[in-house]
Amino acid sequence: MTGETAKGERIAKRIARAGLCSRREAEAWISAGRVAVDGRVLDSPAVTVTGASTITVDGKPLPAAEPTRLWRYHKPAGLVTTTRDPQGRPTVFDKLPSELPRVVSVGRLDLNSEGLLLLTNDGELARRLELPATGWLRRYRVRVRGAVDPAKLEPLEGGIEIDGTRYGPIRARLDRQLATNAWLTVALAEGRNREVRRVCEHFGWPVLRLIRLSYGPFQLGSLARGAVAEVPSRVLREQLGGGKSAQQTGEKKVEGKKRGGKKRASSGKLSATPTPTLPHRGGGGQKAAKPARNEPSPLVGEGWVGGKPGTVRKKGHGKTAPNHRANRRR
Repeated sequence: MTGETAKGERIAKRIARAGLCSRREAEAWISAGRVAVDGRVLDSPAVTVTGASTITVDGKPLPAAEPTRLWRYHKPAGLVTTTRDPQGRPTVFDKLPSELPRVVSVGRLDLNSEGLLLLTNDGELARRLELPATGWLRRYRVRVRGAVDPAKLEPLEGGIEIDGTRYGPIRARLDRQLATNAWLTVALAEGRNREVRRVCEHFGWPVLRLIRLSYGPFQLGSLARGAVAEVPSRVLREQLGGGKSAQQTGEKKVEGKKRGGKKRASSGKLSATPTPTLPHRGGGGQKAAKPARNEPSPLVGEGWVGGKPGTVRKKGHGKTAPNHRANRRR
């Protein structure tokens, strides 16, 4: 039992950590009378539980928390990021491999957006990573209709107000102007609903295509459309600030092997903010899958400098050279 569960925590947070749903969804389940603690059906989430509490959801015992895991998913356009859609449209979760455990998404990508979507079996971790306080940068490639005036992009670093809504700092640059459309690279830390689309439309540049390239230190890379790749537990622990033992993450200790002096990848923050830490979760023993031999690192800055995955730019040269280290089995 961890110190946190011994002292007690809110019931919705405990359910989210078990991987059944997000904290917000757990609160809705409680209001619907689906959750009971020690035999008493709850009607409010304002309840604290401990490791000694008996919790049931729909009459079934709450499963023990599994080791925290994180996956990169290349979301195609045409899928909604929700478990059930009232309009009957296909969802992200309908298309995931059947061998995946129950997962929740870290944030959302709207119906017509594509690219990197992070998935985790820990609803509490998902909530933490969604918060603007993490300072993690979301990077996008955006194709817009019309002629882009670069002079309008620079002031966005100070934020912008549109129809009474204030948006935080946005980094945007014009990559390529074509006859009727243009490609932009956009980076932001706030990630409000349809923020990129609304800002572009404000300037008269309707978005034709929107691709998320990275979320904090995790990148899309060469992950195929519709494919899922697990982030190795060691990488996950390093990027989220430690706080877990090898047993909790399911990672085995390698005796006699020296850790390399590789520099940690930058999380691409707009400003210096605390790095989110892994919540304490029970369980262990399941080893995270290793990246495939030719799969580039899931981290920004490791084998990915823009353009072609698995290449790094040599100092003093304009060309890129293959990054054999990035593609080597770790």
